[in-house]
Order: sequence, then C-alpha cells, then structure tokens
Amino acid sequence: MSGTIAGDPALAGLVHGMGKDLVEPDWSPLTSDEVTAVLAGYPLPAEPAGGRSAGPAATAAGPAEVIAWRSPRPMSAAALVRRPHGAVFVKRHDQRVRTIAQLATEHAFTDQLRARGIPVPAVLRTAHGATAAQHGDFVYEVHELAAGLDVYRDAVSWSPFASLGHARAAGAALARLHGAAAGFPLPARAPGVLISGCEVITAPDPLAAVRRQLGQRPALAGYLAGRRWQADLARHLLPAIRRAAPLLARLARQWGHGDWHPSNLTWTSAASEAGVAGVFDFGLANRTFAVHDLATALERATVAWLDLTESGRAGADIDAIDALLDGYEEIRPLTPAEAATLPEVFPVVHLEYALSEIEYFAGVVDSAANADLAYDGYLIEHTRWFDGPDGSRVLEHLRQRARPH
Repeated sequence: MSGTIAGDPALAGLVHGMGKDLVEPDWSPLTSDEVTAVLAGYPLPAEPAGGRSAGPAATAAGPAEVIAWRSPRPMSAAALVRRPHGAVFVKRHDQRVRTIAQLATEHAFTDQLRARGIPVPAVLRTAHGATAAQHGDFVYEVHELAAGLDVYRDAVSWSPFASLGHARAAGAALARLHGAAAGFPLPARAPGVLISGCEVITAPDPLAAVRRQLGQRPALAGYLAGRRWQADLARHLLPAIRRAAPLLARLARQWGHGDWHPSNLTWTSAASEAGVAGVFDFGLANRTFAVHDLATALERATVAWLDLTESGRAGADIDAIDALLDGYEEIRPLTPAEAATLPEVFPVVHLEYALSEIEYFAGVVDSAANADLAYDGYLIEHTRWFDGPDGSRVLEHLRQRARPH
C-alpha cells in the first residue's frame, strides 16, 4: 500500500470531498518524522514469552518508521505506519476538533466494548498512561490495526454495502455493539465540532435548544446569522421532530457508535457473505438511543445521497434496509416502541451532526462553500427528501415493518 487512493499514483494526496470527487486535503498529510516523534512517547509492545525485553525505557519509535498508507478521510490526517515492532494506525486532529479530554471519553467507551467482546482495535497508551498525546496545535491517537480485511478502505461516505450479506452482517454487529454498550456510565458529549447527538430533536423547544448552543459555538452562530435558519428548521425539520420526540421520550438512552457505515468496519473476507471482523472510528460515538444509532446506520449506507445534488433524486435500497434490520433483529429484536420510533427519527437523525459539520467548515477550515453545502444539501435537503416519493416509500416500508411488533 503506497498512500495513494485506489492505487492510482495520479491521485496521491487527494482525499474524499463532500461529493463524489476527490479534493485537496484540509490537513497536511502525516510525515515519517512526525509519526516518529509521536511514537517516541509510546512504550514498545511486550515481547512474547521467552523473547528479549525492550526494557522499561524503550519506546515505539525507531529509525524504520514507514508510512505505508494514508487515509483518504477528509476531516483529520491518519496513516498506517509500519515499524519494526508491528504496524499501528496514527491519527492526528486539530485541537479545535478534538481535545485529549474528548478522546479520553471516546477511548473509555471503546475499552468497555473491547472488554465485552466487540472487536475494536486497542488504543495504545503513552508512557504516562494517556490515550492521546498533544504536540503543538495537534492531538494524536495511536491504535492497533483492526483485524480482518478493510474492504471499503477507499469508499466515500454514504457508499452502499457491496452485498446484502454485508448489510445483514453489519446489522448483527451493530446489535452486538449495543448489547456491549449497555450501562456505559459517562454522560453525553457536549455539542461541538464534528460530534453527533440528539439534544435538539429531543428538546421541548428545538429552536430554543439551538439558540442556547449558539452562545457556546461562535463559529456556528456566525454562520447561521447569515441564514434564515429558524424559518428553515420550522418549515422543514420541526414537523418531523414533533413526530419523533414523543416516541424517543419513551426510550432509554444509551451510547452508540454514531457513524456506522461499511468503511468503518473490517471484514472476515472479501466475499459477499463475509462477516464483520473489526469495528473502528468512534469519533461520533455518543449517548443517544439504540434506535438513533440504527437510523444513522440506515442513513449512512442505504440511500444514494450523493446523487441528490447531481440529479435531485436519491434512490433508496429497500433490500439493504431489510437486510441490515433483519441482521440486527436476529441478535437484538426491536421493542414495539423502538420499531415505531425508527421511521420517525430517520428523517432528522442527521440534524445535530449537520450543525457540527457547518461549524467545522465555517470555523475550523474556513470553507464557505462546504458550509453552504452542509446547510443546504445536508441539513435541509436530507429531511426534505423524505417528503418526496423515494423517501416516503422508505418511511412507509419501515412503518409496515413496525406493525407486527
């Protein structure tokens, strides 16, 4: 693996954009010198029994660090790093996007999941026991590699499952994750840059909830000051929120993955009936509801959102929806209340993350065009789609599925 996208040297250094095209990155790529400096703060892995110990002062860095592949994900810089003592995955965040404290919450959640049998790559700890390290304006985390094959490694966001077998396996894996997440005690992460959640869609007054947040989110406030956001939300999102909120109020909150799509999973093989071998990228994990996390999984991979901007239409894969839900319910059957809530939360499950994307583009990377796309194309149009023929068909299908419950 060379660090190019899809193996094409002409595309070296490009990353995924907001659509189907590859774009110049917002963040400079990780360098060998950079990862060597970061890994110097991490102890070397223990030798097998009978092997030579590296000693208490040894660290994970060395002269042979090689960046074997760079992730094309756009909102951070990450790379697979080969080194004499085994490969690791290094990820760099701007501290305006993630702090050490925010990552510590995320890592505590993944620790519980690993302890309960979910195949999450272990996060490595520094010589001081921290799960992240700060160097200048950037925060770094280092993970073991996920088991299995990274079949969707170069897939853009909202790419569909390659097969119904993958959709079914992903549903079953998400159900297992929800079982393992039960009882995780930390409160919800505060709204902010690139963080999902459900505070607005569960608030008695959603518009007031957004207004309260703007006092702590100046970049988002500055952007929304130039938009008719209260009128837009009242017209396009409030009707759906009013259907979803009373149903969500009957459910128990719990932590979930927050970004469940095929390229955040590794697979037991490249076959169409492969199972899930590993789960990673918990950057959007938060305390919401199991059905909120399930709706997010459907949103990420069963609707052709990238066609919406180009053609004004986005098809939905009903068979993939059924496969994912069937796999989920084989492990964790939905309660009648959850089944009834799923079609109502689906049209607004993206709201909080859309606001956080607007904040990222307006306040961190200063991209007015992408902030507009996040507002118009993601926040508003994704909900409006459910009023059209394709979205209405999806909601009616989910409501029919809920009736036998």
